[in-house]
Amino acid sequence: MNSIWLAIIGTIVFLLGYRYYSKFIAERIFRLDPNYVTPAHQFNDGVDFVPTKKTILWGHHFTSVAGAAPIVGPAIAVYWGWLPALLWVLLGTVFAAGVHDFGTLVLSVRNKGQSVGTLADKLIGKRAKLLFLFIILILVLMVNAVFAWVIANLFIKFPASVIPVFIEIPLAIWIGYTVYKKKGGMLLPSLVALAAMYGMAVVTSLVPALQIDLVSYFGGAENTTLFGLNGVSLAFFVWIIILMVYCYIASVLPVWKLLQPRDYINSHQLVVGLVVMYLGLFVLRPEITAPVTNFDVADKSWLPLLFITIACGAISGFHGLVSSGTTSKQLNKETDARFVGYLGAVGEGFLALISIIACVTVFANIGEFKEAYSSFGAANAGGLGNFINGGAQLATGIGIPAGIAGTIISVIVVSFAATTLDSSVRLMRYIIAELGQEYKVKSLTKTHVATSVAVFASAALVLIPKGPNGFGSGGYLLWPLFGTSNQLLAGISLLLISIWLKRLGRNYLVTFIPMVFILVMTVWAMAQQVLFEWSGLGATDANLLLFVLGSIILVFAIWIVLTAFKELSKKDDPANINTNM
Repeated sequence: MNSIWLAIIGTIVFLLGYRYYSKFIAERIFRLDPNYVTPAHQFNDGVDFVPTKKTILWGHHFTSVAGAAPIVGPAIAVYWGWLPALLWVLLGTVFAAGVHDFGTLVLSVRNKGQSVGTLADKLIGKRAKLLFLFIILILVLMVNAVFAWVIANLFIKFPASVIPVFIEIPLAIWIGYTVYKKKGGMLLPSLVALAAMYGMAVVTSLVPALQIDLVSYFGGAENTTLFGLNGVSLAFFVWIIILMVYCYIASVLPVWKLLQPRDYINSHQLVVGLVVMYLGLFVLRPEITAPVTNFDVADKSWLPLLFITIACGAISGFHGLVSSGTTSKQLNKETDARFVGYLGAVGEGFLALISIIACVTVFANIGEFKEAYSSFGAANAGGLGNFINGGAQLATGIGIPAGIAGTIISVIVVSFAATTLDSSVRLMRYIIAELGQEYKVKSLTKTHVATSVAVFASAALVLIPKGPNGFGSGGYLLWPLFGTSNQLLAGISLLLISIWLKRLGRNYLVTFIPMVFILVMTVWAMAQQVLFEWSGLGATDANLLLFVLGSIILVFAIWIVLTAFKELSKKDDPANINTNM
């Protein structure tokens, strides 16, 4: 089968979903009000609450949620065949992710820009709120560890991508100053910055001296260096430290100085990257060399793990944290929520779709595919690399040399992962401060203290655990738990929106139906992993880190869900309905 049909079908489904389904939700369910005073105007402080044009805010939101996960998840999930992965990406994006991202944004805007964790207090009680905040805290901690691990490994594997990625920082600061101090436009400077990044990617690909290859600087993979680490491990350690320092600075700066302009650049970068790969697809028209389905595997059943593995490619609880954590504080008009929230999810769907296509067309034949995807472990280890190689192969369709294309694709992936990383650290700072206020630990409410805790905890989680990848295996080890906890958070967020809609006397089935599906699949998957894999009671050895974290999250989540369903089953007095909540 020619892969071009996957792109055509996917595009039609996504556009129909945005054109009709999101409009129905905006007008009939959420009933957006263009005159509603959003938190960005109500609490405008020039730091976190900043009214922002919807196109710029879409760029921030899209690139904050479109990290490495919507690429990695689908790239792994094609292990079970391209058809089930495709169906869940399409249906999940339209009926689950779009509703979830859109809904958490509107819910937060209607409640002074508060996060979904905080809003759990109003909707299902204080105890559930605290449990929810702890689940969110663990999730963003894992996001920080996983994405820092991904970026550090990509810098090691693609040293030509380092300078193009890092020059984006001063360029973004320049754009922020130009737009917010000089009142200039952002589009032209952003395109100039993007051209500079890609121009540098071409140069560094062709000039080895400009490739920041720390492994070779430290004497190579076999050389023992400081602390008994080899060249690869020391390079990994250095990159993690650099990334944590960057995250600290980026997460305490006002959003207009770095966050918004960098995300705006990345939004163009994502669009350019998608256009390049989709154009290359239409030129090359490669055949699919992967099986339609591959359910007959001995190690991992597709049900329920397919829905957990794809994760952000179809729906992600982390998106709700971004929607209610940073995006809701910058929404200029309530009616912009449809464009920013739902279309942001659709953009992520396009990214997941091209990830599937790249991975199922990069191999010469089905034999090579099955060799690369010989087991679920092999799919996990090679998924991201398969996407980068497949994306680079598609880019050659419009005349970009393979080596340069590989660098550009890796720059895109790193940029998205870095955007998610520092947004996540900022969100973790909010949550730590909120818990500090709740438990009267005044020091934790201070910006720099909360940020320091977030950064040090994230660095420790990615560096300390020992695993199959040696030093710094934290991100690799946490990936299975990240998927399940992320989906649990999405299901709980949909449950909160359902309660809110019910209290308003509106049809809540649009959130209730996907919520039930997500929670059933996720609790099923997590219970399997906690009880039979990570505990050591099954065929695999015990994994204490995942067992402890997974058990805590599973117990907390079940507690919250039971409490929420009890609240959902109550009959509300119409006289007490607050339409502005």
